[in-house]
Amino acid sequence: TKLILLDSLLQEMEITDVQKLGVGLGSFGLFFILLGVLLLFDKGLLAMGNLFCISGLLCVMGLDKSREFFLQPERKKGCAAFIGGITILLMGYPFIGMIIELYGVYVLFGGFLPMIISFLRQIPVISLLLAMPGVSDLCDSIVGTKTQ
Repeated sequence: TKLILLDSLLQEMEITDVQKLGVGLGSFGLFFILLGVLLLFDKGLLAMGNLFCISGLLCVMGLDKSREFFLQPERKKGCAAFIGGITILLMGYPFIGMIIELYGVYVLFGGFLPMIISFLRQIPVISLLLAMPGVSDLCDSIVGTKTQ
């Protein structure tokens, strides 16, 4: 019976082609943002990275779930900061725009940080980086646990 339950669970969690496309677009977005930051906040690369990240997120989540997520009243502040940061970036102030965008991303997705850190602690190389003395204390404070 456990095998049947596992098989039905895997069928429910099947990843569609649109979601695979979304992961690819999001990866390109992160690459362009990283490249834009490394090239001293190049506004063109940062704008393309934002476009790819947003379109990738929409593909992964779907339009209906994205609308429900971003239009919740408690997320309006984060959405406004993120869109305002993109606008400021496009107006020619990439550093200030990225700071405002990062604040918006933190407000939107900050609730997921403990889950993300717990997941990253399971990945071999990244877990070594997260176990470093200063980083470990920061991660423990975010997750809300203290390991002895």
